[in-house]
Amino acid sequence: MIRLTLALVLATLPALAEAGSVVAARTLRAQTVITESDLAISEDTVPGALTDPLAAVGLETRTAIYPQQPISAADLVAPAVIERNQMVPLAYRDGSLSILTEGRALDRGAVGDTIRVMNITSKATLFAQLGADGVAYVQPH
Repeated sequence: MIRLTLALVLATLPALAEAGSVVAARTLRAQTVITESDLAISEDTVPGALTDPLAAVGLETRTAIYPQQPISAADLVAPAVIERNQMVPLAYRDGSLSILTEGRALDRGAVGDTIRVMNITSKATLFAQLGADGVAYVQPH
């Protein structure tokens, strides 16, 4: 009977450890890319808060998060690959027409985001989608 009780208690320990919410281990400024050392698990379960720390690792904070503050998915975004005012390759493709020039990012963005980019040559402001290769792709209309 004691072995059965001990086995039941030990079997529920991992479930209890996972039952808490993910919280900040330290103050995380806006635009901080999260690492494992930035996170802790609270004993309390907060509705809407993440329960798996790995779901936050590698993402970037939208706003400042303070120590022991629960972290929700809404607090995090994909990390930016392009910073505002950064020079970026600007590409346009439509059928057999392909144009590659240099642009200046007017916004900050992550892969897949559509940002404003100024064509350095013409000074025209365009909307372009950021590719994983760091190129801003202007979409044909």
